[in-house]
Amino acid sequence: MAALCLSGCTTLGYYWQSVSGHLHMLNAARPVADWLGDPQTPAQLKTRLALSQRIRSFAVTELKLPDNPSYHRYADLHRSAVVWNEVAAPEFSLTLKTWCFPVAGCVGYRGYFSEAEARLEAEQLKTQGFETSVYGVPAYSTLGWMNWAGGDPLLNTFIAYPEGELARLIFHELAHQVVYAQDDTSFNESFATAVERLGSRRWLDSQASDGARKDYAVFDGRRQQFRALALATRRELSSIYKENKAAAQVARAQAASKLLAMKRFREEYAQLKASWGSYSGYDPWVARANNASFGALAAYDDLVPGFEALFVREGRDWPRFYDAVKRLASLSRDERHKALKTENANTTETPNG
Repeated sequence: MAALCLSGCTTLGYYWQSVSGHLHMLNAARPVADWLGDPQTPAQLKTRLALSQRIRSFAVTELKLPDNPSYHRYADLHRSAVVWNEVAAPEFSLTLKTWCFPVAGCVGYRGYFSEAEARLEAEQLKTQGFETSVYGVPAYSTLGWMNWAGGDPLLNTFIAYPEGELARLIFHELAHQVVYAQDDTSFNESFATAVERLGSRRWLDSQASDGARKDYAVFDGRRQQFRALALATRRELSSIYKENKAAAQVARAQAASKLLAMKRFREEYAQLKASWGSYSGYDPWVARANNASFGALAAYDDLVPGFEALFVREGRDWPRFYDAVKRLASLSRDERHKALKTENANTTETPNG
């Protein structure tokens, strides 16, 4: 996830909760070395923190991600998420409502340090005709702006993730400190997702145990199956909404088609879940799935193939790849998206870390 607004928002109340929540997180963080040297730190946490520092070092030496204070400190927030995002979309569209902030630019979500506040704001948007979704976020990036204050810390919200997932998340968030294009959530999140995929693959191949590789293969295999199903549904919904007219008869037809598409999605998910056995990690998302949640999912996936193709074109050389992405970020939104789609269409090689 990219930056939470930290330097001014649409209301004083939102500004205050953003700043105070972030400062509370920073104040709770202590250097990893202190946690490792504290006899009161549980052994399991020490093991995870030590692993995180190996991953952090790998990010610098192998993936050429920033070498700075981020992820060298740890905080226990005593809650399951660091922030809760609200997203919203119209009844017959997957285009997310955007909010504009001085640092992050315009983004398709708004983050709250209080779940209750996020849900209250989502209810307000529902009264305006939006479909909404609120979801917990384990980490966010301040884009390097807070490195002077200790950087982005490791958190209890993700430190216990399986090895491959922990590496994936750290690589993703650090990638946001390399390149960030104002007002383009899809570009930013797809770039970070491409880095996480390529980087975690390299970590698992060269650093992880056989057990960790097998566990991740199962986990990621299921994730890719679910994403494929969600993508197919998203495309079906986009087709339904293509003729988004105000006429009552058109709205009724769209509503009926949308209902059928969502029914098929949940039926196909039930079949997919049955093939996995008892795994049910996507159940809450599927139960609440709507235009807002499908729209949010798109930001993390849509341009990833283009970035992976660009990585191949740049000889799988990380600094060259980052320089190429920075050049894309200097273009207009339409130009950079077109370039990435063309990049994907022109490649026949399979990317790897």
